Amino acid sequence: MSARGFARYDLVLRSRRVVLPDGERPASVCVSGGCIAAVLPYDAPANSARELHLGDSAILPGLVDTHVHINEPGRTQWEGFATATRAAALGGVTTLIDMPLNCVPPTITAAALAEKRAAAKGNISVDVGFWGGAVPGNGADLAALHEAGAFGFKCFLADSGVPEFPALDVSGLEAAARRTAELGAMLIVHAEDQDILDQSGRRADGLGADAGAAADADADATEYGFFLASRPDVAESAAVADVLAVARRTGARVHILHLSSAASLALIEAARVEGVRVTAETCPHYLVFSAQDVPAGATEFKCCPPIRSSANRELLWAALETKLIDFVVSDHSPCTADLKLRSTGDFAAAWGGIASVQLGLPAVWTEARERGWTLSRVVDLMARRTADFVGLPHKGRIAVGCDADLVVFDADATFTVDASRLAHRNPVTPYHGRTLTGVVRATYLRGEPVGETPRGKLLRRIGGGVFASSVPAGEARFDAAVPSEGNGVLEQRAVRS
Repeated sequence: MSARGFARYDLVLRSRRVVLPDGERPASVCVSGGCIAAVLPYDAPANSARELHLGDSAILPGLVDTHVHINEPGRTQWEGFATATRAAALGGVTTLIDMPLNCVPPTITAAALAEKRAAAKGNISVDVGFWGGAVPGNGADLAALHEAGAFGFKCFLADSGVPEFPALDVSGLEAAARRTAELGAMLIVHAEDQDILDQSGRRADGLGADAGAAADADADATEYGFFLASRPDVAESAAVADVLAVARRTGARVHILHLSSAASLALIEAARVEGVRVTAETCPHYLVFSAQDVPAGATEFKCCPPIRSSANRELLWAALETKLIDFVVSDHSPCTADLKLRSTGDFAAAWGGIASVQLGLPAVWTEARERGWTLSRVVDLMARRTADFVGLPHKGRIAVGCDADLVVFDADATFTVDASRLAHRNPVTPYHGRTLTGVVRATYLRGEPVGETPRGKLLRRIGGGVFASSVPAGEARFDAAVPSEGNGVLEQRAVRS
């Protein structure tokens, strides 16, 4: 008998649908010491302290969501670590990376990052890492933030909506790109052009500031078309062009956040052909909703950049198909209900942001299965590729040596979203009343079911991920470090405290 035959596992999960790196098949996932110790055939004998037979419920790797606004400390009434991470776990997300703004202070210095970590410690149900911020005047702080373990640096090219996190102009963007390139860090960008927003006939509202009056006095700010016209496709594509030009000049690794407009796709594709290191993400709300779906006054749909047409939505799906868009993340950006101004329905003045961290998996799966996609492809977009993006090769896949972050997912069950029953802090979401397919039955963090006691760990960056789509010819790919069943414990792991 092999050495494996004598092994005693802490937990064995058996399912006829296990989503593995090479596809979906019946298997038994064996867990020891919080890690995946073996992936065996479905009916293979295994000596275990606990064994669960899950039938046709799928076993997925825990999702990795690299775009979440938790807002604590400072605006904890909008969202906090306890509520956001509990919602994440209920949605099958076991790792998230927190954005550096909407908290006070913003994460633009090493000291502010320390405050973030102190607020999170002991209050997180899933593992959490942190982005740093690049704003005017903090170039000298980036090295210390990088050294402290920030996963990269976020900047805005348009008003962020909060005064403590101002936008960069193009010269500031280039300075930040040069510094991040020197550090070997990633620059992630909210790409909308402020000048074009201003020229659209309305004062741009960034991510929630008062937009002011429309140029047309008869315009109705409760109509979604009013808001959509204030943030046209060209504002996004012009900013993306600026980011790519800066990346060409500096050699920086850049990432386009929450891509909403298909008009930018050709620019990204051409840049990749040239060898520019650029990646891009999109979000569930751009893949599920369309501008035609948004009723007058339904400000819960407001986000920046905006939800666009149904034709645009289909082009985003096509770009995911070809991997021109690299992955899908939530951009969970909640606020208190009053800031959405649902009572007046004023899109101009309402805060922009979609609360969705608990719903991303079923939302995307609902749409994906209608397009003939497999569950494996959805998991690749929301777990493996996001884990690789931020350099966490022990996350986002079911393979020996990886953390036993696992999700039991009933892919055929349906449910109707009730905002009042979601775990994030404020009961506001555009998914309210929508029927989705796919129910998370259980979530495991390092082999233990996520419950009321927070067990999440804080993550620090060690290096970074690389995508085939963004790597010049001849450069090593990060995928080479991904373990298979036979090669034991990963050589590279995140440093966690």
